[in-house]
Amino acid sequence: MATEQVVQHQEEYDREIPKLGMWLFIFTELLFFGGLFLVYTVYRFENPKAFHFAAEELDVTIGTVNTIILLVSSATIAMSMTAIQKKQQRNTFLLLLVTFLLGVVFLVNKSFEWLEKFEHGHYPGSETLQSLGHGDTLFYGLYFAMTGLHALHVVIGVILIIVVMVKVKKGLITGERYALLENSGLYWHLVDIIWIFLFPLFYLVT
Repeated sequence: MATEQVVQHQEEYDREIPKLGMWLFIFTELLFFGGLFLVYTVYRFENPKAFHFAAEELDVTIGTVNTIILLVSSATIAMSMTAIQKKQQRNTFLLLLVTFLLGVVFLVNKSFEWLEKFEHGHYPGSETLQSLGHGDTLFYGLYFAMTGLHALHVVIGVILIIVVMVKVKKGLITGERYALLENSGLYWHLVDIIWIFLFPLFYLVT
């Protein structure tokens, strides 16, 4: 009986240490993006009209769709946690697959949006953007930098989900050992939270 309790405590310890590390990582990421949000706020305050008209060039529909996609994906990865705790391996895998597909759709939508901006010359360093003025240059510089960093986080999250899916399929992640799935879920929620702030800042600034 004592041995079983020791093993149980050890398993809980092994699960809590990676979770603590992930929370520390999330905290540093939030501080980093918080600094970018602060920079954005300062420049927007200094160039209100330029930011207003530049934001009108962004596709609010795509931004809204991507917001819904990430919100749904956060729900599915949270549901996968519940499924693994109930030892429903198949449901866990399917929910992770849905999360993965939603992440890919988000990236595809974002790539189409970026391509449209490049076609119109609305990207940092372009002659078209420089001719519009300093405020527009700042807006699109921040837009590509911040949404680009967010997209990079989505790519990393998608890769993490693939790894978790493989481990679930092989039975390496179970109802007793699911720290990697839990941490991947926390990371994916971070991606969602960052976008929740990016969406109104750039798409709804008008």
